[in-house]
Amino acid sequence: MIRIVRTRTLNALHTNLTEAQTATSAAREEADQQRWASELATDSAIRAEAALEKLQTAGLQQAVDVAHLQGELETLRAQSLLDTEDRQALRTLLRVARKQATRAAYVYVLLRFGEVHSVHTTRDEAEIAAESEGAPRDGWVSHSTHGTTPAAAETNWRIHPVKLGTTP
Repeated sequence: MIRIVRTRTLNALHTNLTEAQTATSAAREEADQQRWASELATDSAIRAEAALEKLQTAGLQQAVDVAHLQGELETLRAQSLLDTEDRQALRTLLRVARKQATRAAYVYVLLRFGEVHSVHTTRDEAEIAAESEGAPRDGWVSHSTHGTTPAAAETNWRIHPVKLGTTP
């Protein structure tokens, strides 16, 4: 069977074929572009998810760090309060120690005819006390370390230094 085709129909078929091939080619290019865009979007989505996971992990780590630092801050505040209390206690002890350190190493015993009259913290206080009792300025003697002083019973007034913690 032979078929007869007109030229016009044949030209129309060739034109349709060419248009179909052009449309197919354009559709393939568009499909390739869509595939490329889809792959790009997929890659972007994967990177975004990875970045989101990293940010979430970093956020959780920062929350843990903040909680840890808050705990340390509370501990340091408590330690600071203890340090303040310790410093106050040390200041008090230092004051007491200074008061004790300022205590004289000697006391001065004022003797009248060898008998204890009074005890004083300084030699000047003992001299003032002797003079207030009527001792003339030259009527009393101080204890000498050279051993040349007269006996205690022979002098009206005498100042005898006594080292604390020992007997006279």
